[in-house]
Amino acid sequence: MPLVNEIDALDARILLALDDDPDLTILGLSRELGVARNTVHARLRKLGHNGVIGDFSRRVDPVALGYDLVAFVSMQISQTKQPVTTTALRELPEVIEIHATSGDADLMVKVVARDTQDLHRITNEILGIDGVERTSTAISLHEAMTTRMRALLEVAARTS
Repeated sequence: MPLVNEIDALDARILLALDDDPDLTILGLSRELGVARNTVHARLRKLGHNGVIGDFSRRVDPVALGYDLVAFVSMQISQTKQPVTTTALRELPEVIEIHATSGDADLMVKVVARDTQDLHRITNEILGIDGVERTSTAISLHEAMTTRMRALLEVAARTS
């Protein structure tokens, strides 16, 4: 799904209201924002269709599923096998993000594991994927800041 290039102030206000209270209904959003119910409904549909609002599952904390360890695997891969490699990575449930990067690594992969022994199993599976030439793994000791969008939405909500 293609992302839209711009979220306008109303879109940002809708998203901020949902950030404050995820249980708000369309009618509740309409009342809180002083906007017609049909407008809120159309905006939410557009945001969902354009990929602005991601899957609900992205909000689930992996710790709640028993995955207490987070690690980042930087990978050097065969450039000609990149599509095959990323497809195989997507098949591993513990792989929760894949980024194509510049610099020394071709891919940066965020994985979750139950413990270091489980991480060892996962990294060995990654090493067995066709096209993977070399990996380096860094374990996250502490998440100093989660992914945040609120500050960006607040800026967007102020612009008209």
